[in-house]
Amino acid sequence: MNKTAIALALSLSLLGCQKSEEAPTFTASKSDSIEASASLSKEQPLIQLTKEVIDSQVELVNAKASFTSRGMKVTLLAKDNPNSGVNIKPSEPWDLSEFDDFNLAMDIENPGPHSVQLFLNITDIDGATYTRSVAVPVGEKATYYAKMRGHDLATPDGDVNQELNFLSGLRSNPETWESGDVQFISMWGKKNLNLKGITEISLSVQSALFDKHIELSNIRLRPNPEMNTDFLTKIVDKYGQNATVEFPGKIHSQEELIQARETEAKQLDNKLMPDRSRFGGYKEGPKLAATGYFRTEKIDGKWAMVDPEGYLYFATGLDIIRLSNTSTMTGYGFDDGLVDLGGDGVTPEDSKGLNRVNDEAIPSRHIVSDVRANMFNWLPSYDEPLGKWFGYRGSAHSGPVKKGETFSFYASNLERKYGEQDPLEAWEQVTLKRMKNWGFSSLGNWTDPRFYQNNEVPYFANGWIIGDFKTVSSGNDFWSPLPDVFDPEFARRADVTASNVAEQVKNSPWCVGVFIDNEKSFGRSESNEARYGIVINTLTRDGKDVPTKAAFTGLMKKKYGSISALNAAWGTKIASWGAFNAGIDSSIRNEVQLADYSEMLFHYGEKYFSVVNAALDKHMPNHMYLGARFPSWGKPMEIVEAAAKHVDVMSYNVYKEGIHPKSWEFLQDIDMPSIIGEFHMGARDNGLFHPGLIQAATQEDRAQMYIDYMHSVIDNPYFVGAHWFQYMDSPITGRAYDGENYNVGFVNVADTPYAPMIKAAKEVNSKMYPRRFK
Repeated sequence: MNKTAIALALSLSLLGCQKSEEAPTFTASKSDSIEASASLSKEQPLIQLTKEVIDSQVELVNAKASFTSRGMKVTLLAKDNPNSGVNIKPSEPWDLSEFDDFNLAMDIENPGPHSVQLFLNITDIDGATYTRSVAVPVGEKATYYAKMRGHDLATPDGDVNQELNFLSGLRSNPETWESGDVQFISMWGKKNLNLKGITEISLSVQSALFDKHIELSNIRLRPNPEMNTDFLTKIVDKYGQNATVEFPGKIHSQEELIQARETEAKQLDNKLMPDRSRFGGYKEGPKLAATGYFRTEKIDGKWAMVDPEGYLYFATGLDIIRLSNTSTMTGYGFDDGLVDLGGDGVTPEDSKGLNRVNDEAIPSRHIVSDVRANMFNWLPSYDEPLGKWFGYRGSAHSGPVKKGETFSFYASNLERKYGEQDPLEAWEQVTLKRMKNWGFSSLGNWTDPRFYQNNEVPYFANGWIIGDFKTVSSGNDFWSPLPDVFDPEFARRADVTASNVAEQVKNSPWCVGVFIDNEKSFGRSESNEARYGIVINTLTRDGKDVPTKAAFTGLMKKKYGSISALNAAWGTKIASWGAFNAGIDSSIRNEVQLADYSEMLFHYGEKYFSVVNAALDKHMPNHMYLGARFPSWGKPMEIVEAAAKHVDVMSYNVYKEGIHPKSWEFLQDIDMPSIIGEFHMGARDNGLFHPGLIQAATQEDRAQMYIDYMHSVIDNPYFVGAHWFQYMDSPITGRAYDGENYNVGFVNVADTPYAPMIKAAKEVNSKMYPRRFK
């Protein structure tokens, strides 16, 4: 057995550490309990947590540890740092490549008082990391596991692929064996790591609002049990629910759907909360200048929106009040030459609704993915009433099926539930009643324009700038390439978008403002190369073809004058400005060059936001521009500062447990009203296979986490609102665009509200104005 494989026969021992946060020290010693063989026929300890002193291989990050006979007690601190964790780094990488079918398991106990979402990061010798996560409930010890290799699946063409490749198109698959253990949920990163060398295993929490406590023990490798090869077969019933398990609120019949409708109807009184103005503002607070439209103002050191009548206004609400994201890929397709979907040039396919194929294409329907097609116990035929809820996607962001037929179980359940009426009209009226009854003051982003003239609940409009303008790259373009904002075609398309949104809104005072675009890949924080990717990649290109490159050339030429002056500052040997414009080696050499990259990135950002702002000022002068909703992973300060010059409200999508003060100190410098565009929590107790990006232990726990998150927003003087993502759960088999199959709805696939979430929303919304404005 090779030297690193012998590491499997070594256990790590931990010395009980002092109450300081210094890392304990460790050494390696051979464990008699390990088989001297690479065959993994039974469980084998990987890490044994004892009091014996050995090497320094465990790092505590913003955490404290103590030790018992059962393992290591860890307190993950919340106050001083948004991230806390335990990093285990062996003196030599673990070589696990000889094991074919195994998982990493550990026992975790949570003494409380809060559930703990743990992120498990496993890193290999190539620097690749696979991130998984799990919510550990308060209570007794349980076993949690992460597959490291296997199971193997045979594909129709005879290839063998590991189940970790997620050929299903789901963000997280059903478990492939039954047990009382809990699987870590797949999140992101490289799923099949290089098992020749595992360099680090870490457990951490992110942006926790409270100290979290766990007891960790018995970290071990286990052989995988026999695989259930039918784990993806017949997993969805005719209502779009998990067909294999029972859970509270599961629908079994048409009668149960109707009963749920009637029971809820008795609870919806269609009234606003008592302290609300007509537009949802704070009627019991001060009345400021009324402009007839929403605006912002800073009051007693706190930013606020002001409603059209002059009342202080704080925006709460739900995103995705539309059917566009309720469809899932069925595994069927059509002959491409027969499909004719058309398009309006301003709406991305994912926002167009169900987008059913033309009748001429239907006879060519055929299976393109047996795996997908076999997931469903039932799909309607095209000629029966529920067949109207079929759709089509001409492209997908991710997943094995790149285009094909879709079906919306949520929409078909609306037909079943409200079929005696126009189901969408009934759904619209029920939705407006819910929003008022639940105390939400707005309809969030990506609300169907059918709600734009509702004149009962304020809403946030949205648009996308799409077209044939040139593009640039940040080197990590998550959703799509970035626009070349100096291309005149970008400004023309921005004008078209703003005109289209204005036509939908019709100058309605009920429109709070407009989001344009979403989660652009402006740059990441991991390194200077990731942060300045737009600049680094664009500088290598030819300014004759790339207007943004020509703009960068002009900016540097204006600053330095001569190319020799730039060379002296950058430590380069560029022959001329012509050579600079034609494309250069843009590697970062020194701090002066880095400062210039920062200036160029700001130049790009300012052009983007100024172009969009000008288009909105032209077509929608009475409505606020709310920015592009920065993701927490993509908000370089140069872009943030550029946005602040041109938007009315800054917007951020923040999938964390809350607004951790340390992460948001920069708001003091920006001093702009800000809004959370997206956040959510989900659980695994309702039959869905993935809880979401932020994970709770139960429905009751996610309701409490919602309250805690909202309080962190309400208590921050810079935020003027927060929208939950999203109104309904994702499809259990994943939304058509990218496979998200999350429990993140306020209602489930049967349009039944989650009672704990409704109770939590009423609690937050009924008290938010006094809490915010005292």
